Amino acid sequence: MSLLPKKNELGFYEIRLESIGGLGANLAGKMLAEAGVLGLGLNGMNFSSYGSEKKGSPVKAFVRFADPDMRIRAASPIERPHVVGVFHEALYKTIDVVSGLDAHGIVLVNSTREFDEVRGDLHLEYGTLAIVDALGIAVEEKTKVNTAMLGALFRICDFLDPDAMRAVIRKTFEKKYPHFVEPNIRTFDRGYNEMQFKTYEVPAGSTGKAFVRSQPALGYATQPIGGVVVNPGNSILKDLSGSRQGFLPEYHESKCIHCAACDTVCPDYCFVWEEGTDKKGRPQMFLSGIDYQYCKGCLKCVQACPVEALTNMREEIGYAEDNRVPHKFILAEN
Repeated sequence: MSLLPKKNELGFYEIRLESIGGLGANLAGKMLAEAGVLGLGLNGMNFSSYGSEKKGSPVKAFVRFADPDMRIRAASPIERPHVVGVFHEALYKTIDVVSGLDAHGIVLVNSTREFDEVRGDLHLEYGTLAIVDALGIAVEEKTKVNTAMLGALFRICDFLDPDAMRAVIRKTFEKKYPHFVEPNIRTFDRGYNEMQFKTYEVPAGSTGKAFVRSQPALGYATQPIGGVVVNPGNSILKDLSGSRQGFLPEYHESKCIHCAACDTVCPDYCFVWEEGTDKKGRPQMFLSGIDYQYCKGCLKCVQACPVEALTNMREEIGYAEDNRVPHKFILAEN
């Protein structure tokens, strides 16, 4: 008798985690696979894909399960997942996170928004959408997003044993970081219990979303002569919002003394200055705001500010047309 609720043509149940470096998707994939193998006796495989600039760059983690009597010999990236976990909504702007999703598949998103809003951004026609405020839970429990996402994933993958995951959490933290054990178990339990989901009816005969494999922009036949770098590695042409992990600095103009301590420590020149005159009529530069397109949420400016004119602010979804004023916005289409 199979222990898995669904299997593809190769006999695997497959999960793909879409994240950015620093949110713990790599570790979440390892712990999820370990809980399935040790807790349920399944055969499992886990591996991740990311670039050299790991923190802030896109990360994919893959988990593949098979019944105990079947060996897993495939080690290729998962293109037709049964479950997709999205750790960061900024990924929508650059990645089709639901590419290849099974028609009856489930998408789990770390979000505080309404189902139909998220569904529209994902271009999800049918299937099940699950939402959990993983960041909010992690902030309140002083842990990380990945543990809350694991709790929600265990609710979705109800063939797995939550107690096995709690045992993995204890094993992972109790030797070096025993004070993290109970907060992480609470975070896991809250992710499990606070996840909500909504199913959109799947039409008969639906085959799911087509998987599109990304291709490099330049190759041996299309690269420019002489090795010219056509896409320089600087922030002038980049949108760094996908690097943030849920927080950004909030500017309080009434407290600012325009000392430029924030600008000194900012690695990406996010602060916008305008020329003016002081009370004695002398020319002076005044801070007018923050351009959030270039802000990657390191919060060094908050630590450097001597008068608390900059404070931590939880990021909602994006910004107005004027990037200096953060508020909710509609994500760009893929």
